[in-house]
Amino acid sequence: MNAALLKLLRRLVQKGTLTVIFSSGNKVVLGDGTGKPATMHITDAEAERAILYDPGLKFGEMYMDGRVVIEEGDIFDVLSIIKSNGLENAATFANSFVALWHVLRQQLKSRLPVNRNRYNVAHHYDLDGKLFNLFLDEDWQYSCAYFHPPGISLDEAQRAKKRHIAAKLLLEPGQQVLEVGSGWGGLAMYLAEATGVEVTGITLSEEQLRVSRERAARRGLSDRVRFELQDYRTLQGRQFDRIVSVGMFEHVGIGNYGNFFRKIKELLRPDGVMLLHSIGQVYKPWATNPWIEKYIFPGGYIPALSEVLPPVESTRLLVKDIEILPLHYAWTLRAWRERFVARREEAVKLYDERFFRMWEFYLAASETAFLHDKHFVFQLQLSPSLETVPVSRDYIEAKERELLEFEKTRSRLELVAV
Repeated sequence: MNAALLKLLRRLVQKGTLTVIFSSGNKVVLGDGTGKPATMHITDAEAERAILYDPGLKFGEMYMDGRVVIEEGDIFDVLSIIKSNGLENAATFANSFVALWHVLRQQLKSRLPVNRNRYNVAHHYDLDGKLFNLFLDEDWQYSCAYFHPPGISLDEAQRAKKRHIAAKLLLEPGQQVLEVGSGWGGLAMYLAEATGVEVTGITLSEEQLRVSRERAARRGLSDRVRFELQDYRTLQGRQFDRIVSVGMFEHVGIGNYGNFFRKIKELLRPDGVMLLHSIGQVYKPWATNPWIEKYIFPGGYIPALSEVLPPVESTRLLVKDIEILPLHYAWTLRAWRERFVARREEAVKLYDERFFRMWEFYLAASETAFLHDKHFVFQLQLSPSLETVPVSRDYIEAKERELLEFEKTRSRLELVAV
């Protein structure tokens, strides 16, 4: 049994009930006996040493490799117990040094003048579309849903998210809209159908581009919704009435925030509106979790608002509204995780057991980040103009009611057509 790892775990797990079975066969129960119990088995001494030395990276790797096995509960339960106790309690001199190295490496990478955006996007978003079909909603919205009112289904919450964003954009028929990071095209098509605007969606994922164009063609929207394989930084000679970006800002990188908002101002008409939807953190994080950065979102970074607002201010763009959605992504991720785990056999058939465990760990770790690490989603509304956005927020709810009526009417028409 690794005595140093046991000492670290005893210091870490003060509440909850976590049983650890070490490679030696020794079983230790940690915590105060409260909450849902979980049991994990570390199968070999080398895995124990790796976790002790670099827990931020190696715990996830050992789970992926089947060298950390969950024998009671699931990986979410284990991570939830660990994170609810505060990861700072697991710090030692050695693993703090390793954590600092991860921070320095990521900070340096984010500032190097090397464009790895296409590679970083392809690493995640060019995976087999059948994978995303296992857990996303019917429209393939791969970002935080909006559970308003509480208790609605994932499909309803994703429609509510699109409705909420459309309302904040203050759209009028015929306007030109740019979507930066257009995913599989669902939001762009919704905006065009619901409000009569024309949308240009740009992405760096060839797979998303292909799927988006096919979906727009099937819905007869190719003349109003266009998708391009395009880096926002090289978009030239065009301006838009509205710009929206959902779930893309996390990939910009902290060293590029100033350039991002300067480009937004260049592309936005003087009376335009921009809506930015992104994950944020309460405290300045300095770096992404090394396991997430290596296996899921290379180059990703989740900022504090204190890191976002100064580059906005430097462009003289006006902050018209900031909304914080604190738990909506936790609920979204839970729905994704439950759907994904329920279709384990299909996921394994697509890739393999190791890949399944990697994505299960990713979804579970992300959910616990919103529950225990104070992550949240923010929606930042910007405009160069003082007059474009109303002085009160009543217009948002009024427009959402109007859009909901459109959705109901469309659903009735589709039923009649069938």
